[in-house]
Amino acid sequence: MNHKGSPDEYPIPLVLNGYEIAVFQLTKADLEDWTYGYLFSEGFIQDPDEIKTIRINEETGSIHVTLRTNFDAEQLFSKKKHYTAGCGRGVTFFSMTDVKNFQKISSGKTYQLSYLLKKRSEFAQNSTLYLETGGMHGACIIDEKGNMTIREDIGRHNAVDKIIGYCLRNRLHPKRLILLTTGRVSYEMLSKAAKFGFAVIGSRTAATRQAIQLAKFLHIEVIGYLRGKMAMIYTSEGRVQNDIQE
Repeated sequence: MNHKGSPDEYPIPLVLNGYEIAVFQLTKADLEDWTYGYLFSEGFIQDPDEIKTIRINEETGSIHVTLRTNFDAEQLFSKKKHYTAGCGRGVTFFSMTDVKNFQKISSGKTYQLSYLLKKRSEFAQNSTLYLETGGMHGACIIDEKGNMTIREDIGRHNAVDKIIGYCLRNRLHPKRLILLTTGRVSYEMLSKAAKFGFAVIGSRTAATRQAIQLAKFLHIEVIGYLRGKMAMIYTSEGRVQNDIQE
């Protein structure tokens, strides 16, 4: 019998301008991408240039960020925290009402369902940490040329933050990208994707009812159960065309 290695997770405090935001359970890979992605998706920054420095302390396992401007710590901590479900427990400061105020997505780019299924398979075959441990979530982007970039973490929402951070640091345009994830698409996952501006989100598992409602409201295409030759298109924006024969 072959035994896979155990996945790693560490408690990592995020300290912003001297204030500890929270302690996150994270896989240590690509922490700088995660920092950019989390701070953007939670509204602490609107542009990557707002971050002056990031210092990752390997000894204490903490991330210290200095912004170029101050932020209102009292206002932040007065907001209700929403703890995310699943492994790699995280925290979001956005409520459902906040997310409904995000900009609605407009994109005329379309894809064949068979293409998404093919890319989902490639994603699985190239998820290194998952193949090594069997216990990781992943998120990836696919650009207009079909190129794929993957980020992995013990938590599904952390993996999405890592891929958003990669996009921000490389100035990638969200409407030219597809986001794929291994995890369930819940409202906090949908909010992260919506904040960045993805028009198409695909997952190997389900989307929650709340996420589907938000996706319809924000005009985001969500496809679940991308496996083999099957899938479920939850929304009806027309960006994904079902070319799979029954």
